[in-house]
Amino acid sequence: MEGEKKIYFASDFHLGAYVDRNIPSDRELKVVRWLDSIKDDCKELYLLGDVFDFWFEYKFVVPKGYVRLLGKLAELSDAGIPIHIFTGNHDIWMFGYFNEQFNAHIYKAPIERSWNGKTFIIGHGDGLGPGDEGYKMVKRLFTNRIAQRLFAMLHPYIGVNLARFFSRKSRETTGSKDAVFLGEDEYLIQYAKGELKSRHVDYFVFGHRHLVIDEVVGEGSRYINLGEWFTACNFGTFDGKEFRLQAFES
Repeated sequence: MEGEKKIYFASDFHLGAYVDRNIPSDRELKVVRWLDSIKDDCKELYLLGDVFDFWFEYKFVVPKGYVRLLGKLAELSDAGIPIHIFTGNHDIWMFGYFNEQFNAHIYKAPIERSWNGKTFIIGHGDGLGPGDEGYKMVKRLFTNRIAQRLFAMLHPYIGVNLARFFSRKSRETTGSKDAVFLGEDEYLIQYAKGELKSRHVDYFVFGHRHLVIDEVVGEGSRYINLGEWFTACNFGTFDGKEFRLQAFES
């Protein structure tokens, strides 16, 4: 890669969780400091979902807060850095706002990219692999356009508070499970191995699991989970030769 610039990856900031959404949280300020620290050598930025603990774009309204993060992303975009954002299970309702404001590319499913002969599959990770049929059914409902329009008809005071309640309940239900590595039963590892049956992939890079994982899943293939920013604050870099996991202020 020219000029030794790097591609950066991070996931699961969950901004808005456990804090007053009307003021910047320590976590948001840390994310902004991280973005500021990488701006000089960032070739592209990939945010792999659950940037927010809840996000819904009404036609004329977006959730209150996060101005420091949004301003920093706009600054990076204005500097010519392409920004790629994946929807996660907590911020699945992103539509056109980020594209309109700072030309971000929004993805609702994993994508494949190649750099310097290295192939990547990149995504949030929810709903992939075997099992978890209950969530997959809920996700189909959440991505249904009719259901989205019905939710948009709720007043934001009702809709946002309702969504935050269920987001909190979801986190309380799955929190302990997210802290346990399942080995070969990790559904994203099984997903990666399934993909490798038909082609070679050098790196599978995901979030969602809230665990920092770096596993060999095939000859020359790695599955990497970036973890979360409640405690670990890890991110990934690719310099054209090697993918590395690093921690920021942690």
